[in-house]
Formats: sequence, C-alpha cells, structure tokens
Amino acid sequence: MDRQAVAAIAALDDDVRRALYEHVRSVGAPVTREDAAAAVGISTRLAAFHLDKLVELGVLSAGTDRPAQRRVGRAPKVYWPVAEDISVRVPARDPELLATILVEAVTTEREDERAADAVVRVARSRGVALGSAARTGVDDGPEHALATSEELLAGQGFEPFREAGAVRLRNCPFHPVAGLAPALVCGLNHAYLAGLLDGLDAGETVTATLSPRAGECCVELRAQP
Repeated sequence: MDRQAVAAIAALDDDVRRALYEHVRSVGAPVTREDAAAAVGISTRLAAFHLDKLVELGVLSAGTDRPAQRRVGRAPKVYWPVAEDISVRVPARDPELLATILVEAVTTEREDERAADAVVRVARSRGVALGSAARTGVDDGPEHALATSEELLAGQGFEPFREAGAVRLRNCPFHPVAGLAPALVCGLNHAYLAGLLDGLDAGETVTATLSPRAGECCVELRAQP
C-alpha cells in the first residue's frame, strides 16, 4: 500500500486542511497564504502551517509569485494543486494499466488481426518490457525467476504467495473489469504474465498457466520439472 498516498488522503480529513485545499483548487491560479487564510477564515500563520503540510504530503505544490509589476520586496509564496491524482485502492487495483493496454491495442491494431489478438499482443509486450528491465543477464534458474516475479508482481498489486511449488496471485488488479469480459481480461492477464517470464528469460523453465480459482487471479506461475 502506498503510505504516502494514505497520509495525503488522511490529511484531508482535517476540516481546515480540506477547506484550504478546496479553495486552492477552486481558484484555478496560484494562491497566496493571505488569500487562502481570508477565504477560510483563519490566521495567515495557521494557513501557512497547513498549506506547507499539504505540500509536504504531495497534495499541493508551492513556489514564489513574481509578477512583472513587482519591483521591491520579497515575492510571496503561492500554492497550487499537484497535477497528479492521489488514490488508494484496497485491495490494489490498476485500471490505468488495463486502460493503456486496451488503448494501445486499438490504436495499433493490424489489418490481419482481430481486436482480441491485438490486446494479447500488447499485453505480452508490456510484460516482456517489465521482465526485461529486471533481468540480471545471469541464468540463476527457475527459483530465481519465481522470486523475481514475486517481487515485480507484488509491486503491481497481484499479492503473490507460494503454494505447492507455484506462485499464486491472491489479487487481480483488473478484477472489476474481469467480471464484464472474463475471457478477454484473463487472456490479457495470461499474456502479460507470460511476457514477464519471457522478459526475465525464464519462459522455458517457468510457465504462466491459466488456473482460475474463486477470489484469486486466474493465472499461476509454476517451475517446470
């Protein structure tokens, strides 16, 4: 779980901080401490404390305002919302990864392939890229490949665990959509994980196999005898 994101969202549970954040977002331009304090009805000093805390937590950004007409004096500190969204999903879900795979599949679909085939192709290439970035260049055998896969997939919210010599995945990051099109999403997921193994250069010693189980991901990774 992203502790920074949890802390950022928890900070907005405070009434003063939430009011300051909502004011900064509503203005649509950098806001000074003085303006924020007046809008919320607190002292400038207290506003500065809370605004700086929101900057520290990654909810707001801060800098100095230097308008062309300012000739003397120190430029005031101003605040504006960060461009990136902040979210916490429990259990971890990653609709963005699924969406980018689908968008790339649509925009790169070839004349000689079906839409579903394009999705599988893109998912596999994404998995290969993930595995290749973590490959050491040394063949350490299937156990090392399984351990590396566990680490990579844990970072993506799959919640891997060992069972009977295989790596099972307790969570499916694409679960909400899998219910709408199980064959498409499970096929995409299988291609993604098979690509990961190929990227790790472990495709001949570890396999990604469709093995559906209620409440878990539909794929497992298993070392070959």
